[in-house]
Amino acid sequence: MKSPNYKVKVGIVGCGAIGSRMATAIVRDFEKDCRISGLYDIDGERVNKLAKDLDLKNVKKRSIDSIISASDCIVEAVNSDHTLDIIERIIRAKKSVLAMSVGKLLGAAKLFNLAKKNKCYILLPSGAIAGVDAIKAASLVKTNRITLTTRKPLSGFQGNDYLDEKGIRLEDITKETVIFEGKVYEAVKHFPRNINVAATIALACQDPDKLHIRIVVSPEYTRNTHEIELDGDFGRIHTKTENVVCPDNPKTSYMAVLSGLQTLKQYCTGILIGT
Repeated sequence: MKSPNYKVKVGIVGCGAIGSRMATAIVRDFEKDCRISGLYDIDGERVNKLAKDLDLKNVKKRSIDSIISASDCIVEAVNSDHTLDIIERIIRAKKSVLAMSVGKLLGAAKLFNLAKKNKCYILLPSGAIAGVDAIKAASLVKTNRITLTTRKPLSGFQGNDYLDEKGIRLEDITKETVIFEGKVYEAVKHFPRNINVAATIALACQDPDKLHIRIVVSPEYTRNTHEIELDGDFGRIHTKTENVVCPDNPKTSYMAVLSGLQTLKQYCTGILIGT
């Protein structure tokens, strides 16, 4: 049995903008409940810089397995082709994982089943949207089509392959423009770094086929805005969040990072609200 004063050992895989901000908050704000047990990134210099900035000693890990063995819970902040493999390795080791790349988990039922079997958790932050708890509750009865309209500044889509293939030139956009409209699986596939909130809603409503996605851009937008509309036997939900962009990464909202931190805090303190 762990001591009441036990600090949860948290490892972070991926020391980019999101991973670095989470590590900073853990050190500065969550010291009573958890501590950094390891940092890993394929770019070793990122780890070195982060560890130095936070005055952390002996936290650099040279492999995924070494950070898993040193931690109780691992924050996944990678969003790469290897994300699902990393998550699977963590839960096979019977460790919990906070998955920031929620979009990768659409259609990954086997991982959730494995976590249940191994008595550990895949923690999913609500991201940059409001009302996830209500969407989960509404999914217990009949619901009709759900719509997510995401509006973001042009800078968040620089270098997107889908836009290049469609011949959509961001520099030519002078007014509000819909750059995507369709199903959630396609949205997550083509905009993996922009639309994690769509995957969060799809997992919460338990029926992705009912979810319709619209992505809109404009040179006048300065915030990431997500608007959700849902109706069914429960009534009607209409939420709208206007998020400032993360200072280190214009592709994501600052609220997405904050929701990850809040989810981690709930896990470490055992106070789970709206989960």
